Amino acid sequence: MSKSLALHGGMPVRTKPFPAWPEVGPAEEQRVLDALRTGNWGKFQGDEVRQFEESFGEYHGARHAFGVVNGTVALRLALWAGGVGPGDEVIVPPYTFVATASAVLELGAIPVFADLELETFNIDPAAIEAVVTPRTRAIVPVHLGGLPCQMDAIMAIAQCHRLLVVEDACHAHGARYKGRSVGSLGHAACFSFQSSKNVTCGEGGMILTNDDSLAECCWSIHNCGRVPDGQWYDHHQLGGNHRLGELQGALLNAQWSRFEGQAQRREENGLYLDERLRDMPGIHPQRRTADCTRHAYHLYSFRIDPETLGISRQTLLDALSAEGIPAVAGYPIPLYREPMFLNAAFGPYGGSIDHDYTKTECPRCEAISTEQGVWLPHRCLLGARADMD
Repeated sequence: MSKSLALHGGMPVRTKPFPAWPEVGPAEEQRVLDALRTGNWGKFQGDEVRQFEESFGEYHGARHAFGVVNGTVALRLALWAGGVGPGDEVIVPPYTFVATASAVLELGAIPVFADLELETFNIDPAAIEAVVTPRTRAIVPVHLGGLPCQMDAIMAIAQCHRLLVVEDACHAHGARYKGRSVGSLGHAACFSFQSSKNVTCGEGGMILTNDDSLAECCWSIHNCGRVPDGQWYDHHQLGGNHRLGELQGALLNAQWSRFEGQAQRREENGLYLDERLRDMPGIHPQRRTADCTRHAYHLYSFRIDPETLGISRQTLLDALSAEGIPAVAGYPIPLYREPMFLNAAFGPYGGSIDHDYTKTECPRCEAISTEQGVWLPHRCLLGARADMD
């Protein structure tokens, strides 16, 4: 049988490409052109960003929504508005994009890594509890690939220790936990609209919150320290121009108009692919908890057991690529193994970060990152059931 593998010279099982991303059509062209022709391209000059903020916030159960330039800035501003500052500790997972931790560092605060649940790829509440100290100020749970974290347990820890919870929902547009949308589960939540995301304008981000005081601060610091009833040159606190622009807002409104249909297709195909893979020896799809009432499937994630398969992850990835399946290894090392952390290369923010990351160990993350984790991009789930087969 092995001679028939494309890796060994056989015919690939798939030659047709999976759906391209992003989907672009007349709606995007018309909406952007209309916004372009107004000449009102900055936030507060037109209606595109405001309309998207309202739609996106309402969909996710949040009273307040702020469009910003990207997801990294969204995380930093949400933590800033929540009172995180120099010397504070913020608990984050080590299996995530660097922004989850760099947003903490840019406030002079200290990322503290808590290990994952092996089966879900998400941060383990027990591991969070184990690293809480008197210096801990916040938790940033990442809904990895679009699977909601155990938010009830995380919020209970936060309440016990009086901690801020900022959801990193940059993978999780439209995901639901016990019927509630992510983005309304913590004190604040942050989303990304970068090129690969399930809703995209190339670069963009969003902060959601139901906390009025957090909202007031977020509005001000994303808008140069102004206040809603103040003058344009009144600056009441430190802030910056982190505003999302109208052309990006126009793109997002067009993308948003087809989001729900795409989300339903990803959910159906993800569940079906789980069924097809579940009984394969050595293959372990990311486990959906009973509390997950919708997975966003920004990624379709699974683990492999190299011993059971008798091959390394890289050999599997090479074989899948040869067959026309765009699988990747995901985050190849835990964040704390990145040179920035090992060398304490924190630039002007390093003075308050007295933490030796060479001593950090998260064994379950190490296993997923270096040997077991595999991803399929969400565009693979936008095809037909035959594509899953």
